[in-house]
This record gives sequence, C-alpha cells and structure tokens, in this order.
Amino acid sequence: MEIAYAILVIVGLVAFETVASIDNAIINADILATMKAWARRWFLTWGIIIAVFGIRGVLPWLIIWFSTPSLGPIGALTATFSDDATAAAAIEQSAPFLLLAGGIFMIFLFLHWLMAEEKNCIVPGERAMSRQGPWFYAVAAIILFILCYSAAQINALLAVAAVGGSAIFFIMQGFRLFADKKSAELESGTSNKSDISKLMLLEVIDATFSIDGVIGAFAFTMSVPLILIGNGIGAVIVRELTVRNIDNIRKYAYLKNGAMYSIFTLGLIMCSEGFGIDIPIWIAPILTIGIVSFFFWLSLRRIKKGDFGVCVVPREQ
Repeated sequence: MEIAYAILVIVGLVAFETVASIDNAIINADILATMKAWARRWFLTWGIIIAVFGIRGVLPWLIIWFSTPSLGPIGALTATFSDDATAAAAIEQSAPFLLLAGGIFMIFLFLHWLMAEEKNCIVPGERAMSRQGPWFYAVAAIILFILCYSAAQINALLAVAAVGGSAIFFIMQGFRLFADKKSAELESGTSNKSDISKLMLLEVIDATFSIDGVIGAFAFTMSVPLILIGNGIGAVIVRELTVRNIDNIRKYAYLKNGAMYSIFTLGLIMCSEGFGIDIPIWIAPILTIGIVSFFFWLSLRRIKKGDFGVCVVPREQ
C-alpha cells in the first residue's frame, strides 16, 4: 500500500509540476533563442542541476524549517530524510500552519489567473471572469479577512500563517511582473543584456515558477523525498520541452487551464487540512491527474477541430 501510494504521489507530482511549468518552458525557449550556443548549453546542463537539486531540493527543506523552527536547520534537514518519530510529530503539529499558508497562496494564484491574466477560455464563466481584473484585489482581501477571522478562532498563529501565505503571493507576483517585463524586452530586441545577465534572469524566472510546484506538492505529501523525486522528474521534462517541440507544446492551449484548476483544487485541499478537516491522502494526486488529463483531452480536441478561439485579456502593467 505504501509503495502504491508513493507511486501515485510521484505520478501526480510529475503531472502537476509539468503542466504548471508550461509557461516557464515557453519563456525559457524564447529567451534561449536570443543567446549564444555556450550559454544555451550551460543553462540546459548546469541549469537543470540548479533547478532540481538547488531550487526544488532546497525549498522544501526551507519550508519545513520555517514552519517547524523548533527543529532548527539541521534538524529540519535530517527530519526530511529520516523516520525520526519526534521530528515527524513536530512536523505534523506545524502542518496546519504550512498548509493554510500554502493553500491561500495557491487560491490567490488561481484567482489572479482567472480574473487578470491572458488565457484561452474553455470553461463556462472564464470569459466573463476575465473582465473582472480590477476586482481581484477586493476579492483577495475579503477571502483573506474571512480566513484570518476563522483561523483566529482556532489559533492566533494560524491567522498569522494565513497572512504569510498572502504575503508570499504578492511578493512572488512582484518578481513575476519584473520577469515578464524583462523577458518581453528580450523578445522585442530592445534589451542589450549580456548572456550572463540572461542566464541570471532565467534562473530568477525558474525560481519564481518553482514556488507553485513546491508549495502545491505539500497537498500531496509531507515527505520531502517524494516531493524531490516528483518535482525533479517534472523539472527535467520541462527542460526537455524547452529544447524539443516547444512550438507543438504551444498548440496545447488548455494545459495552462488544467494547471490553474489543479492549483485551485490543491489550494482548497490545503486550506481544508489547515483547518483540521481530514482529506484522504489519495484525493490530491487523483484529482490532479484527472484534471490535467481532462484539459489535455480538451487541447487535443481543439487541435483536431482547428478551433483556435482565444480570450485575450491585457496583462497587468
């Protein structure tokens, strides 16, 4: 049973990490096209080591450490790769704070995409919601207020965790807007950045996109080794997509939709578990695989029918 669960979690993590990073692969490919051969080789070799073992390996450890400070940095590191009962109990005790913070981050990420970003509309209501960008901040504030008030009735620190999740979202949103602006300058040819600067930009972009996958992974499991394996395989797939058939990947117009609805579902699961609601461990991977598969099928159907209707919404400046 444990082996079957581990396989299910890894498959779910790979599917989630891959579709959640499709935009990352496209942006990477566009920037790499403006770089010299040596810089492309560096990014596609050393860059994958940084992505898997650096970003996706270090982030789960940092999250465990910050959410369970009593373990300390060394204790958090050893706890993630051992069966120490005391460390496991400490992590379990701090899990609600981590899950609620992560859940709010994921829900805000989905709402921002739904209300304020460009998308290919397919789900009923998406086109109407895409015109409500200015209302995103009001909706986010109301949701945060309700969740903080509810959390404060249970534990004041739980309310602090909720605020922390929203703070992480807005900080990362700032980084993404910066990355979008710089990548647009590179694509337009108005930037004179060196290849070294472009490599640094690619690593920043990769780090910001990695946050979604790492935080969402805790909806699947609290086991860092499983997170590292699943997200690592997904990162390798994204790197392969960066250099192979990126134009074909662009045709699968609804994969981003699948990623965002998966993010929303995982956010709901994490918030529910943060408030002490018991969710079966198989729910997150099964729902993620199902959602991703459904939107992959919709993308295939769109390609076969030649239906290329697009709902274009101006990006935030």
